[in-house]
Formats: sequence, structure tokens, C-alpha cells
Amino acid sequence: MSATPRHESPAPRRGQNATDRRSAGKERRSRSNARAVGTVPATHLSSRTAQVTQRNRAKRTGAHSAEPQRRSRGVVPYIFVMILAVAVVGFLAVNVLPRVLGTLQHSDSTASVEDGTQVTVTIEKGSSGQGIFKTLVESGLLDNSQSTEFLNAVKSHGDNAQMQAGTYTLVAGSTVDEIVDALIAGPDANYAYKLTVPEGLTVAKTAEAVTAAIPTITTDDFTAHAKASNYVNDYPFLAEAADDSLEGFLYPKTYTFSNDVTADTVIRAMLDQYQIEVASLDFASAETTLNQRYGVTVSDYDILKMASIIEREALTDDQRANISSVFYNRLRIDMPLQSDATMGYVTGGAVTDEDLKQESPYNTYLNKGLTPTPICSPSLASIQAAMNPADTNYLYFYIVQDGDNTVSSFSETYDEHLASIAASSVGGQSE
Repeated sequence: MSATPRHESPAPRRGQNATDRRSAGKERRSRSNARAVGTVPATHLSSRTAQVTQRNRAKRTGAHSAEPQRRSRGVVPYIFVMILAVAVVGFLAVNVLPRVLGTLQHSDSTASVEDGTQVTVTIEKGSSGQGIFKTLVESGLLDNSQSTEFLNAVKSHGDNAQMQAGTYTLVAGSTVDEIVDALIAGPDANYAYKLTVPEGLTVAKTAEAVTAAIPTITTDDFTAHAKASNYVNDYPFLAEAADDSLEGFLYPKTYTFSNDVTADTVIRAMLDQYQIEVASLDFASAETTLNQRYGVTVSDYDILKMASIIEREALTDDQRANISSVFYNRLRIDMPLQSDATMGYVTGGAVTDEDLKQESPYNTYLNKGLTPTPICSPSLASIQAAMNPADTNYLYFYIVQDGDNTVSSFSETYDEHLASIAASSVGGQSE
């Protein structure tokens, strides 16, 4: 209905007060109904009817006293709202704003801690993981963007691992893993040695890294202990290991050890870590899927072999799943893997054309299928890529590294592969 009625009521004649009172009653009922239903505004009465009604009401109750009363009742709620609003603003200004500003100022202050600075941190008894992380952020050792990394580092130690209460002296610039390791070991831990094992090392290279970090352990001592038969009773996943080799199982990570460390201690720490890292992986489901997609039957150990080859071939994480698909596609059509990296395990370094002509069970140009053992200790990312390759028809790849830039090309045909090589002005690894 429009604000102005289509039909005006005729002006009332004198002497019709009863009629006016009925109109006023109808007006009041109309207003009451409008407020209840919310569809017909009271202003929809004609202007003439409203004037007559107002004159009659003034005769009965005195119009001059009613109008100021209505205005008085309307002002009081507004005054109350204004007082309440002022009170809320005052509360926020006194109680909330200082805290926000203080937090911002404190956040800025944490960035002033320089790498290499020793920072003393106290972890209170009963602190939650979130509370500990907050303490580390406030001390300048970590920042808020590292919360997920911190959580993953704690989880990597297993469900039973707990960060210990106490006072620590930590070094600014330490990695999240190093800080978590220290908190789990406890404030009284006395680290004499720190060993970092990168992804992609062989057992022989790992032995060299151990000797470099822990001079009391010789490479010969470490290599002599690094036999699957020495540990299979404690680590059942070694039952498949070929040639009594721990190749692939010495998990890459940073470890810390006390003065009385031995080769056996180091090896067990690495096997423990491998067990922790793969505990959540569903090898059985992956093996079923690989059989359905590629028609190949693989074991947990075969996946570790494939992961080790992927580790040595890939330069970046985003290449791993595609490289994995290339090798599984080759297995599907009974094509040799043709990976230079597998012969690199034999030569211990670069691979020449002559090396690729030499007979060896690790020469995947001359032999079909996987290698007898893994060729290195792969990262978790490579293991996952071996379990879940990208769904492609790629049979070839070409990877080029020029300084800090890495370019990879994957092809379905050999002609496309050759064109990718020709288009590149920088030598790369071609498979």
C-alpha cells in the first residue's frame, strides 16, 4: 500500500461526534493491528480523518498536555543508550587497548634477538604445548608462523614423548627440531655431540658423517655395526633387508648424543627415527593401489627402494611425484628404469657413459626392475611419492639446474624428450 491513500475520506460534517469517536476507535485498532502484523503503517489514514480524530481526542484529554508527554518518553531511552555506549568505550579504552598495544610492542621486541645469542627460557611445570610455543615466541627463539612446524616436530618424537619443565639455555637461530629435541631431552641433558644426517646418504657416507661429528666412532666401527642381522630382532621391518644391509633405514635427521655414545647408540637412534616416521604410513593400501594402476606387485621394502631412487633423482619436492610416475610407468610396460642414480651408488659419484655399460645389479640400464637394495636413505617426502605417484603417462624426464633455478620437463614420448633436451642450453640429468 502506498504512503498516500488512493481515495481520500470526505470531510466530516458537524454534529457527527459519535461517528468521529468510531473513526478514532477504528484508527486505534488499525494502529494496533499495524504494529502487530507489520504490514500497514499508521500513516496510511487520510489526512482529513487524522485531523478530525486529533480534534476529538484533544477535546477529551487535552491535546496540549499529551504531546509533550510523548516526546518526554521518547528521549529517555536515547539518553540511556548514550550513557551505555560511553561506558563501553571507556571500558575498552582502559582494559583492552593497553593489552593490544602491549602485545604489539612485545611482538616487535622478539625480533631483536640475534642469531647465536644465548636465551634462557623457563618452561613451567604443567605447561601445554601451546603454552610452551608461546613462551618460545615471546623469548624470540621462534615466531608465530612456525606453529605448525613446532607441532610436527613434537609429533615426530612419538605419542609418548613429552617436553620437560625446567630452565633451558637455548641459542637463537636454532631450528625448530633442535629446540624441540632439547625440550624433550630435558634441562639436565648434556649433549656432547650433534650429528646431522642429510637426506640421500648411503651407509658409507653416513659413516663418514658420524666420524666427522663424533671422532670417537671410526668409519670402520660404524660400518661393522651397520648390519641388518644385528638389529632385526628389535626392528622387525628389517626382515626384508637384502645383503644384510641397513641401506635406506638410517633415517636422515639431526641427532644429539652424550659423551658415552657408541656406533650402536647412533644406529639405534636412526632406526628408532625411521620407525617413528613411517608409523603412520599405510603401506598395504599403497601396494594395492600400485598393483591396480600399474600391474606391479611391490613390498614395503620395494617402496623404500623406489623412494631412494626418487630421492637421488629429484632436486625439488614438486618433482618427486612425477619422477615416481615415470618409473612406475616404465615398470608397467617392462621397460628398464634407466636411472643414472642407481649406478652412482656403485661408482660413489659421477656416472659416465662407460659406467652405464658395466654389468652390475645396480645398473638399471642393463637390468629391468628395482635394485637389490635401496641406494640411499630417502626423505619422508620421497617415501610418500613412491607410495602415491602422480597419475600421468610420462615415460621420460629431464631436469636442469642453472644456479639457483631448477627446471624440469616430463614427456610421454621419446621425441618430446629429445626436444626438451634440445631446447635447454644448460646440461641436466636426463632419464
